[in-house]
Amino acid sequence: MKKGYVISFIFAVFLLIAAPVVYASPQDPSLLKEGMTGDEVYKLQVKLYEYGYYGAAPDGSFGEQTRLAVQAFQLDNGLDADGVVGPSTLLALKDYKLAASRAGDGRRGQQLAAFARQYLGVPYVWAGRSPSGFDCSGFVYYVFSHFGIDLPRMADGQFAVGSQVSMRELQPGDLVFFSTYEPGPSHVGIYVGGGQFIHASSGAEEVTITALGKAYYMSRYLGARRIIR
Repeated sequence: MKKGYVISFIFAVFLLIAAPVVYASPQDPSLLKEGMTGDEVYKLQVKLYEYGYYGAAPDGSFGEQTRLAVQAFQLDNGLDADGVVGPSTLLALKDYKLAASRAGDGRRGQQLAAFARQYLGVPYVWAGRSPSGFDCSGFVYYVFSHFGIDLPRMADGQFAVGSQVSMRELQPGDLVFFSTYEPGPSHVGIYVGGGQFIHASSGAEEVTITALGKAYYMSRYLGARRIIR
């Protein structure tokens, strides 16, 4: 072997030995977002599952369903619904049980939300207001009438009754309103908790449950009204 090659070889080996060893830093537990995996994501999913926001088995993979669950939790707790778990969201998760105990059980609203759920999958029918088919306001009208509450038939009329409630204070049984196919309150649903609402959706062509944090609805959200006290 020529002397020059030997010197080059020795120099290369020296660089390899002298180079600092770089270890991958562990995942920062104070910032979790879509695309991440690992134990911290798994722990997050477990908490969201315990609180009723995450409906799947925790798997440690931060996908769309986890993001929607995080956004729903953030909405319920007055946080920026960006789907990213930073220090503020982590603190809210830690304190959630204490906050929930102060909120009361909202028993009648829970009963109304449970009653509404039995109509999941009923087809969307324009101007429908019976279990054979509902439109959005017809569905709300029917559910509330079962509890002896007489509401206006149309969404804009329903938006004018009850009392205004902030997104942070939403409870099961509250009505949530959106501006969709025309300006003003043209779509309505019933908040069921966990950052979700049940509604007769023309897009889904049936009664379905949707995350309030879904981009389409967040961009069209008008407000909420509380009918049940």
